[in-house]
Amino acid sequence: MKKLATYLIGLAVVGVTACQVPDPFVDRVVAPVLLVFDNALGDGGGFTTEPTVTSKANVSSATLSVRILELDKTNILDNKKGIDSVAVSGAALSLTTRAGVKIADVTTDAKGRATFTAAWTAFGVATPRVGAVTSLTLSGTHKGQAFSKLVRLQGN
Repeated sequence: MKKLATYLIGLAVVGVTACQVPDPFVDRVVAPVLLVFDNALGDGGGFTTEPTVTSKANVSSATLSVRILELDKTNILDNKKGIDSVAVSGAALSLTTRAGVKIADVTTDAKGRATFTAAWTAFGVATPRVGAVTSLTLSGTHKGQAFSKLVRLQGN
């Protein structure tokens, strides 16, 4: 009887811990591309959750430039070749403020590069100065999968 009780308790514990409940708030999907920003502080934004990109504050317009790469993992197990970065050309991108105000739409070139240039006011900065920061969202679609990247634009 003691063995049966121990067995049933063990079975109940396994049954309770084996249940996997999906997170109702965040749908975790691996990003289809890697975005690397020019003039970003640190690693260029490729591995940063929300990179800070700098642009001159003493001029009338600000520039945000990004390269979009797809990671080809065909040779991931071959230590002589490894993972390759392939430029994503022809990707349509949309840059908005965090409030959802559209700044511009642009398409990547053959090298996977896209550049947004607009007046500081379009980025939501009324009076550009060194240290002024605005939060932006860069969105697009690659191979049917949507992606978004958060970025901060800072005057320097």
